[in-house]
Amino acid sequence: MNHNTPISPRPLPRSAEDRLHEALHHVRRRGAIPALGPEAMITGLAALALHRFTSAPPLLSLDRIDVLVPRTRRLRSTGGVRVVRAQDLPEPLEIAGVPVAPVTRALADALSGLDDAGVVRRLLTEAVRAGHCEPGTVVRELNRARLLNQPHVVDAVDALLAEGRSIAEGRLYEMVREFALPDPMWNVDLRLPGGPHLGGLDAYWPDQAVAVELDTRAPRQDDDALWSEYTRKREHLERLGITVVHITPRKLREAMEQQATVVRTALMAATDRQPAAYVVVLPR
Repeated sequence: MNHNTPISPRPLPRSAEDRLHEALHHVRRRGAIPALGPEAMITGLAALALHRFTSAPPLLSLDRIDVLVPRTRRLRSTGGVRVVRAQDLPEPLEIAGVPVAPVTRALADALSGLDDAGVVRRLLTEAVRAGHCEPGTVVRELNRARLLNQPHVVDAVDALLAEGRSIAEGRLYEMVREFALPDPMWNVDLRLPGGPHLGGLDAYWPDQAVAVELDTRAPRQDDDALWSEYTRKREHLERLGITVVHITPRKLREAMEQQATVVRTALMAATDRQPAAYVVVLPR
């Protein structure tokens, strides 16, 4: 998404619009922040309401408006305004005439002040289901905000990743059907005959020895180790003559035809490769 492109706003009640402008004016005046420039922006639940989250409370019902500012600004929260500081400010979007933090940052700031597990889960689920962002980008932002040590957030993240994988699998089925690819074997495990387990795959074409694996890694603290595991599995399969195509949920959503072309090319190239080693294919 181009963060410079304004989102078409829904008309705001005048009092809601006033609250947003007053919150920004408050921090700019007290912090000597210039009236122009992205040095203060609406974040948290107010931002999610502006991003049209149905699970976020209406603007007029919020007790406070969260405003994101640079960490170097000496400001205090007061009245109906909570000051949120950041080392590096994201590029804001313009909604309803005010600068607004992108969804991932707004989510992290909203969750930092919530302890209701149900609300947290609904916000995270809507972020993915409504196509605002991918699970990985959300988890990365939550990790940066040091929220992944809170049990109710971790539980919601686990549900988020399951939701994201389910959506991605549905899009993978759609890609095969929409672009008339040969039907693969879905959700399988590969093993060497009498040998070790080679790993699970989301789709596999045994005649062409082509596999698709959805890359839905969550970028947490163990991300490097997880990526090393992905790499080892891929290299092992490719040494056996199996072509592995990694596809991210974002690519499936934004460039499905391109990903179908990549898979089709791999299938067509199978005739020019040496036959792959024999492997046992089992349902996963």
